[in-house]
Amino acid sequence: MLDHIVLALQLILALIGAYQLVLTFFGWVRKNNKKSFEPQKSFAILVAAHNEGQVVGALLENLKRLNYPKELYDVMVICDNCTDNTADIARSHGVYAFERFNPNLRGKGYAIEWMLKELWKLPRTYDGIVMFDADNLVEQDFLIHMNNDLCAGHRVVQAYLDTKNPHDSWITSSYAISYWYCNRLWQLPRTNLGLANYLGGTGMCFETTLLKEMGWGATSLVEDLEFTMRCVKRGIKPYFDYDAKVYDEKPLSFNASARQRLRWMQGHFDVARRYFFPLVWQGLKEGNWAKVDTAVYALNVYNLFLSGIITIMLYADQLRPEPYFTSLFENAPWFFGVLYLLNVLVFPLALYMERAPKKIWKSLILFPVFLVSWYPVTFYAFFTQNNKQWSHTQHTRVLRLEEVQSKQAS
Repeated sequence: MLDHIVLALQLILALIGAYQLVLTFFGWVRKNNKKSFEPQKSFAILVAAHNEGQVVGALLENLKRLNYPKELYDVMVICDNCTDNTADIARSHGVYAFERFNPNLRGKGYAIEWMLKELWKLPRTYDGIVMFDADNLVEQDFLIHMNNDLCAGHRVVQAYLDTKNPHDSWITSSYAISYWYCNRLWQLPRTNLGLANYLGGTGMCFETTLLKEMGWGATSLVEDLEFTMRCVKRGIKPYFDYDAKVYDEKPLSFNASARQRLRWMQGHFDVARRYFFPLVWQGLKEGNWAKVDTAVYALNVYNLFLSGIITIMLYADQLRPEPYFTSLFENAPWFFGVLYLLNVLVFPLALYMERAPKKIWKSLILFPVFLVSWYPVTFYAFFTQNNKQWSHTQHTRVLRLEEVQSKQAS
């Protein structure tokens, strides 16, 4: 009986892996069919910040120089439970600083929910709400793309997420490789196929009327994933804008990275548990593949958890004089060998397609270590998924947009 269960799980995981691999082929071509509109949409740019005095100034300088009519956007920093000079720095740059103090409801999701309520009280209204993290940098044409997307009828938009500091350590390089892969071979295929994209926590734009209509309501440890699920459940498909680029700072050390990814996976388990079955049931009942695909994406955390356990079980089973479990790989080595190889090759393929800096290619040597490290992080997250305590990732890397652009070209 147990052998049959393990065999069935192997088959399900293999099918999901094959499905994700097939999707990557639809990211090989970029469709260039976007319409351009005159700047007409107004934006409130919200910057989420918790003790970000070291880095927020660089972003605010960056935002003041956006290539978009200055009268059509305002910058507002959410100073969430700050004990440093974040609010003072924001005001010194001539932008709004909204200070929130609530030690019981900690985390970005709660801060955004509070800020939106404050925003609705202001005399000025905006067509769109843009959200960044304080450690980000933004390409100067960002709002031009968001204006085009809102004018084209998109209600939720996710920008292209890149890494601000890919060359700082092998960890930041690994993040960068993951981002280039996800942008090109996860997000873009879904855009090309008309499926729903997923939000990445920053570089997000929302139609104001939509946020007023449905509220934020995403206060888990992964507020971006939770809001994605809420949107798709309502039939709203987030759109990925490949041309709008945001640079995000990544932690330098393995320990800081593990803490960040632990929080992500704890939140991912929570969201998957609440949204997978409703979404997949709706999708099948309505014949809506976008909902089914999003449900499968939500389930990825369980796929990673189960694949790690099954792999350990199968390897340990081989030590027995007479193995008990049936291994799909042993029964069809060529098929699963090719499937595994292709799933490895997609990463250098993404680097080639995204024209990654030449020096990043050597980071592929340690990248498998980064990938394997997701297993213990996910395993620990499974048993601590009820932990809702938000943990802050400290940001200290002060760079200007020109420096990032020049390093990207090298």
